[in-house]
Amino acid sequence: MRSPLLACFVLLGSLLHAKPLQVYVLVGQSNMEGHARVETIDYIGEDPATTPLLRRMLGPDSKPATAKNVWISYFTGIGEKNGEGFGKLTTGYGSRQDPAKDGGKIGPEYTFGLTMDRVADGPVLIIKAAWGGKSLNYDFRPPSAGPYPRSAKDLEKNTHTDEATGHYYRLMLQHVRKVLADPGRVCPAYDPKQGHELAGFVWFQGFNDMVDSNFYPRQPKGQVGRRFAAYSELLTLFIRDVRKDFGALKLPFVIGVMGVGGKDPGSEDNLAFREAMAAPAARPEFQGNVLAVRTAPFWDERLGAIQEKKEKVRQMAFELRNKGKRSANADGKMSDAQQRQYLKEYEDKLISAEEASLLKRGASNAGYHYLGCAKTFGQMGEAFAEAVLKMQDGRR
Repeated sequence: MRSPLLACFVLLGSLLHAKPLQVYVLVGQSNMEGHARVETIDYIGEDPATTPLLRRMLGPDSKPATAKNVWISYFTGIGEKNGEGFGKLTTGYGSRQDPAKDGGKIGPEYTFGLTMDRVADGPVLIIKAAWGGKSLNYDFRPPSAGPYPRSAKDLEKNTHTDEATGHYYRLMLQHVRKVLADPGRVCPAYDPKQGHELAGFVWFQGFNDMVDSNFYPRQPKGQVGRRFAAYSELLTLFIRDVRKDFGALKLPFVIGVMGVGGKDPGSEDNLAFREAMAAPAARPEFQGNVLAVRTAPFWDERLGAIQEKKEKVRQMAFELRNKGKRSANADGKMSDAQQRQYLKEYEDKLISAEEASLLKRGASNAGYHYLGCAKTFGQMGEAFAEAVLKMQDGRR
């Protein structure tokens, strides 16, 4: 039987080691939402290099784990229909049609949270705010950037209005403040006596800015230069504004650098945009408290190569349907059934049965969503968490 004196020492020790609730904010667009279907998790174990990652993602029952001491609030929606899903961190907090319902997907939040669960000595709260198809230059425009520079076309069609500029920045800010006003609503382990601490921020966004040729005019081939310099400046302002609005001027901040396409994205603009995303981390004011994490190394090259073949099949279907001059249906005489048969034979020659099976096991979405591959999202989530922890260690 434990003595009263020993019990007092145990209680005193727990109080001395108690720490505020650690809060991490994850923000971005569709890839922060996460489009990797849960069914692709097993594929992670097919690569010896990532088999350890799979083990870390599974519980004692060999099923995807539920975190022991991590909770999440996920704020998202379509249009103005925003809502919240919250609870213990597990799978299903990836992209959702209904914010309150399990979407059957994971994003970076899953392995980010599992990583924190392994190292934290107290409760952890993740607040994720993400919406697909959003830009930094307009939707998440930081307050200090000022009004969006509307074009003559914007004025004519009443688009990019001042009222909506930065709308998603404000939504993110409002939701984080709402959750932190009553952390116990989301995280039952929260102790008001210990309070909470904003411990890290992860930004993972970029595709909409990269393809925006109006805000970032295209440059002649070989002269991309500083086409996306404005993105670097906006992201710098974003980091400053986030820290100011949350009252945490040295808040560890991770930039998830877009890596769609992997080591060979096939576009000079893609490569230039990656550098523009990473650039703020090199600023002297951000040394030791902002890190850029490259996600291109986590792109699955095998799946990507097969996906390129699938794109050729889709292009062939388009050519046949539209009587392309160089297609087998240039004269328009092929029936729908004949087109389907031709397309099937074309695909069978291009993609082997083994490749088709591999793609089905590992991918569940389009290339701009990292093929919806849990192997990719799992590695990204861990890398983001490790970057935050590295910055935290540097401050001690």
